[in-house]
Amino acid sequence: MPRVIPIEKTRNIGIMAHIDAGKTTTTERILYYTGITYKMGEVDEGTAVMDWMEQEQERGITITSAATTCFWKGHRINIIDTPGHVDFTAEVERSLRVLDGAIIIFCGVGGVEPQSETVWRQADKYGVPRIAYVNKMDRVGADFFQVVNEIKERLGANPVPVQLPLGEEENFCGVIDLVEMKAIVYDSDLLGANYSIKEIPEDYLPLANQWREILIEKVAEVDEEVLSKYLSGEDIKPEDLKRGLRYGTINLKLIPVFCGASFKNKGVQPLLDGVVDYLPSPVDIPPVSGLNPETNLKEIRKADDNEPFSALVFKIMNDPYMGQLSYFRVYSGYLSSGAVVYNPRKNKEERIGRLLKMHANKREEIKEVFAGDIAATVNLKFVSTGDTLCSPSHPILLESIKFPEPVISVAIEPKTKADHERLSNALARFAQEDPTFKVHKDPNTGETLISGMGELHLEIIIDRMRREFNVQANVGKPQVAFKETITTPAIGEGKYIKQTGGKGQYGHVKIKIEPTPRGSGIEFENRIEGGVVPKEFIPAVEAGVREAAEVGVFAGYPLTDIKVILFDGSYHEVDSSEIAFKIAGSLALKDAVEKANPTLLEPIMKVDIFVPNEYVGDVVGDLNARRGKIENLFSKGNITEIRALVPLADLFGYATTLRTITQGRGSHTIEFHSYKEVSPELIPKLLERGETIILRAKEEW
Repeated sequence: MPRVIPIEKTRNIGIMAHIDAGKTTTTERILYYTGITYKMGEVDEGTAVMDWMEQEQERGITITSAATTCFWKGHRINIIDTPGHVDFTAEVERSLRVLDGAIIIFCGVGGVEPQSETVWRQADKYGVPRIAYVNKMDRVGADFFQVVNEIKERLGANPVPVQLPLGEEENFCGVIDLVEMKAIVYDSDLLGANYSIKEIPEDYLPLANQWREILIEKVAEVDEEVLSKYLSGEDIKPEDLKRGLRYGTINLKLIPVFCGASFKNKGVQPLLDGVVDYLPSPVDIPPVSGLNPETNLKEIRKADDNEPFSALVFKIMNDPYMGQLSYFRVYSGYLSSGAVVYNPRKNKEERIGRLLKMHANKREEIKEVFAGDIAATVNLKFVSTGDTLCSPSHPILLESIKFPEPVISVAIEPKTKADHERLSNALARFAQEDPTFKVHKDPNTGETLISGMGELHLEIIIDRMRREFNVQANVGKPQVAFKETITTPAIGEGKYIKQTGGKGQYGHVKIKIEPTPRGSGIEFENRIEGGVVPKEFIPAVEAGVREAAEVGVFAGYPLTDIKVILFDGSYHEVDSSEIAFKIAGSLALKDAVEKANPTLLEPIMKVDIFVPNEYVGDVVGDLNARRGKIENLFSKGNITEIRALVPLADLFGYATTLRTITQGRGSHTIEFHSYKEVSPELIPKLLERGETIILRAKEEW
């Protein structure tokens, strides 16, 4: 069956914003105007199509990236709606990895907020072209030009307004299109489906002319044809501006800025036009590259149906009716249901069963997917988030998705014996779905610890456990996820010999370890020469090293930021085995770490606090007492934003303290920033505090 929509008319986009900027509402309006839904969902009423989990509808926030497909003016638009809460940043990260473009939504009142900056940085990291949409222009205090200025000053971007708001606050009635130089005026009684295109009102013409001149100048900087016409005084047509804006957007030189009021149904259709006009198709972005696992050489795959098939799995979810769903983005080639695909990371082949186009939690079965498509398949056995799926005859390993490590843990135990197995099943499933959620046993207490990106993250998981698995659990107080690392290089040796009649065990390795930059994790390098350790045992040595790294020698916390070099060893013709070399690798790491001056790392959080000006001194004083480092102060009228880096260990209970200091008028967000070495004099105090938290009596959730 041939492709229905040409790849040039496909758009894979994400919709991203700070919490409450109107992201899900905007998506709901897009689905309504493109004919996917017949009734608008409202976040406030808990009926939004894209927020389909119970907790999302109750809390009014988006937790998981829901995918949907819609059509606009002959184009297929695949949309991923992503969460705005900082605890769910991983969802944004995995979405950006597979997108071609994005809409970043800003609140017309709040402007550039902390999570707006986070998603902007993530989009920069993946080189995602984007357009900006200033929402809530009908709200008291909305200021389009202030938001444009903040995008420039705080995000270091080059924003180019392509629209201006028509009317202010409650009188907002439409937008001025600076490309066509027309006014788009909405009929407020018809859900925004009807609007009139009129001449720009006289009193708005001077402002519109001023901003169109700015638009032309910005486009002339990136488009030589527009520059030539501009310098020679020729008339610059709308199609000239659209071509230049498209080129500038795709090449990350410009950010077209739109405006509207999604909740009042104003401004969404021109935003859809902007997606079609300015955001890239899969063929407009650089082709994907990866390594051939057989030759270890770099290979390029173009977004072309005739290329060998390659795709990246970016999300795994469990559906109560269909089982495990694996969402994937096709980068090259095509895939039919029933075909066999190869997973190079797992070295496994699997047969594709049903192929599905997803619409939030509803689905449509399809027979084929093509380059540039986003789809899902059912019940793959060996796949994990970040895995490549490819043609078995043309293998390629695409770059995986990197996720931040969890920073907060709680102890959890089943309330009754009957809950025990259900708890294990629930935790295993959530860990498979969410790469930032980890489960492990505390080696000192034997307790089960669950770890995540923040308190809300863990709260939602425990809530889902109760709803989806009917598990009742006791949950402990939050704990800091400390890590351990080394400060100097060292050499370690591990020897495992067991001879008790019959076949024995023999494994012997020597390793060198050295510190690496923060965030590197554990790196393993094989430098064995001359076969002193046979190559079939090398993976076992690495497995032993990685397993040993889960429990450090300093205080039992996981090891990180260490390069492990296997350089020597010996083996026995008969007695050597994988298990013997795995144990030898584990012993060698412990031996080396003890000699390498191990130390403790603690998570440092980026805290953004919004307080009335009169409380700034008290809030800063409290942050200093918490070992905080003030990074910046931003003033917005009578509100000051304080940005600080504060150790997580000193942030428990901060929300209550902030409410007390500011008499309930302060708000804040916390997100992970980095791990930092703890000064030696503080280590005993922090570890003692951690033990107190671990041993404190559990409370029922």
